[in-house]
Amino acid sequence: MTKSMTQGNPAKLILMFALPLIVGNIFQQFYSMADTVIVGRTIGVNALAAVGCTGSLTFFIIGFVMGFTSGLSIITSQRFGAQDEEGIKKSFAVSIVLSAVVSVVLTVIAVFLARPLLELLQTPAEIIEDATIYIRIIFMGIAATVLFNLASNMMRALGDSRTPLYFLVFACCVNIILDIVLIVVFDMGVAGAGVATIFSQLLSGVACFIFIMKKMPVLWVQKRHFHITAKEVKKHLNTALPMAFQMSIIAIGALILQFALNGLGAISVAAYTAAQKIDAIATMPMNSFGAAMATYGAQNYGAGKIDRIKKGVFQCIIMSVGFSIVMGFVNIFAGSNLAALFVGKGETEVLSLARTYLTINGVFYSVLALLFIYRFTLQGLGKGFMPTVAGVMELVMRAFGALILVSAIGFAGACWANTLAWIGACIPLAVAYYVTIRKLSSKDLQA
Repeated sequence: MTKSMTQGNPAKLILMFALPLIVGNIFQQFYSMADTVIVGRTIGVNALAAVGCTGSLTFFIIGFVMGFTSGLSIITSQRFGAQDEEGIKKSFAVSIVLSAVVSVVLTVIAVFLARPLLELLQTPAEIIEDATIYIRIIFMGIAATVLFNLASNMMRALGDSRTPLYFLVFACCVNIILDIVLIVVFDMGVAGAGVATIFSQLLSGVACFIFIMKKMPVLWVQKRHFHITAKEVKKHLNTALPMAFQMSIIAIGALILQFALNGLGAISVAAYTAAQKIDAIATMPMNSFGAAMATYGAQNYGAGKIDRIKKGVFQCIIMSVGFSIVMGFVNIFAGSNLAALFVGKGETEVLSLARTYLTINGVFYSVLALLFIYRFTLQGLGKGFMPTVAGVMELVMRAFGALILVSAIGFAGACWANTLAWIGACIPLAVAYYVTIRKLSSKDLQA
């Protein structure tokens, strides 16, 4: 079930790898979308705002998990490209141990700090109770999130992006059914949405690991592989921690933005929440093309094929930027109609603000497409420093939008904060990629 990306047409390999990621990421968005639609239409706008206002805080913690497990899988992918089977098994064993430690630590910290952090963000009084209930349930399920992300990232590191999709689709269906049962039938409110999401994550994670144990012998670890050395731990942490902190740094910018948004009231929070769900689906394909480049870059770097990396990046840019332009037009001209799916009839102010968000973001989707490609490729090459610097740039630009623009122009300022963050991050990433690839090409020629 493994797939080498070191041979064959780069564009075809990247596209075929990215397509399951695109579908899978869209279905993953359905986890939160199902919560949002059902909560917004059955409980009300305040409940919608309560779930929505937790997004940036959730991303602060879950983003760390996603970055950490992705970083661990980069080492595995590089060893797969180098055809080092014993190294792959050792990498997987180290990743399991480190992921377990991270799960315990993050769960304790996140659950304990959930309410204080929501208060620090000045979450509106009318929604803070529901927001606390929802986010604590999500944080209590961090282990389930780690389980799925570790297993799916490992499979993708070996070139299999389809299998995680199958489990994710099934889990999404379970999530939607549970949302309806727990919220509508058992009247559990926002707690039902949280339980449904975590149970679905757990189900997909367990399914992925069962598949690995049955169908992917290259990841079958034995007791000897868990004899972990400090050198192995350091190597994995050197890649995983920068990617994890990069995600959390980006999330801090989102938290600052959420703080400013909360000050505009529940209507603005609800509009931002609804628009963000549509925006997330529109941008997921761009993210998926980038994620494909992480595996593609890592495998070819392990195989020493630098020219092939350059060719793949160029072809991926053409595909992803082309797609971003199409999605930008869709959101600009049909965004408000899509936002109407998340709120009841008569919420004209929410829809008007959502239209503003989708128009401003849609214009700059091509910048985001480039950002993802450069960032993930650098990570695949094991170059975590500049993506972290770019994360700091995102933080600075998003904070500027939140603290200055929101005060000056209101809700539109919150929307501009995202696009400024994309531009601020894309510039150093582009420079870093071309400098890095030139250095690697020079070393390749000298060798």
